[in-house]
Amino acid sequence: MVLILKLLVALLAVTVLVYAALYLLAPARLADTAMSLERMRARLERSEMNIEADGRHWHLVYLEGGPREAPPLLLLHGIGADKDNWTRVAASGLTARYRVYAVDLPGFGESDKPSDARYRIGDQVVRVEAIAKQLGLTRFHLAGNSMGGWIAAAYAVAHPEQVQSLWLLAPAGVMSAEPSEMAKLIAAGMPPPLFARSKQDFGRLLQFVMQKPPFIPAPVRAVLAQRQIANFRLNEQIFEEIREQSGALDSQLAALQPPLATPTLITWGNRDRVLHPSGAAILKSLLPNATVVMLDGIGHLPMLEAPDRVTADYLAFRSRLTR
Repeated sequence: MVLILKLLVALLAVTVLVYAALYLLAPARLADTAMSLERMRARLERSEMNIEADGRHWHLVYLEGGPREAPPLLLLHGIGADKDNWTRVAASGLTARYRVYAVDLPGFGESDKPSDARYRIGDQVVRVEAIAKQLGLTRFHLAGNSMGGWIAAAYAVAHPEQVQSLWLLAPAGVMSAEPSEMAKLIAAGMPPPLFARSKQDFGRLLQFVMQKPPFIPAPVRAVLAQRQIANFRLNEQIFEEIREQSGALDSQLAALQPPLATPTLITWGNRDRVLHPSGAAILKSLLPNATVVMLDGIGHLPMLEAPDRVTADYLAFRSRLTR
């Protein structure tokens, strides 16, 4: 028994030393390992693809998982984010029911991000069409958060025959909503609090976009901050492109006759500081088959802040569709 205890203590000491060495000498490798474990728990695997869109060749990275014969669900992240924003809802039950695809959109994550390309909503809709074609998706369910929600809704407008249902999590583009805290800051001449120039900025960013940030191990947090800092200029460029483009999501939906009939679940946190939650009621008035779920005490990233609740609401929504 004493020998077993000594072996356990020795093993623990080695584990701590290995962790400390990786943290000090190879934090990126430690972060990648942690992310790989999250993906494994979610039953998602990293894959790559090449597409041709808007006269360019794009190399994209994405996550996929779930039964191959299950209904496909394509997930689109928000600005400054990436495919791993979806691993926690995937682990909460999405990959148990659906064939899930979470893509790094062009300009983000591990996908190509040329600074001379355009990244407006319409540009990304064209690329999502090419992504769906490359994945062999002709009829599928589509979801998006923030910028990704705007892209998803715009895609459904452009290709209603392809989109079986929409899941919009705090989508951008509802310009007639009440001004959010972020909108007021920008109107006062402040930069958007969505991007980081420094590690301190990254900490403030997390606090701004989420009311209940999940635990992020220190080495993972440090690497995520470094990646945000590296992409700062491009993220700001994309943000300005989207702000300056003509047309808004609510205006586009209001102009449709007949209105978009795609069954839609709108998920929004009532403590969202980025996009005002009053946008949910506006979207519901424009989408005749929409359901709204307002989450108490949740911010702009409900799939990260409350993955179990968010997944349960989505599974219930999909269950009603099948009935």
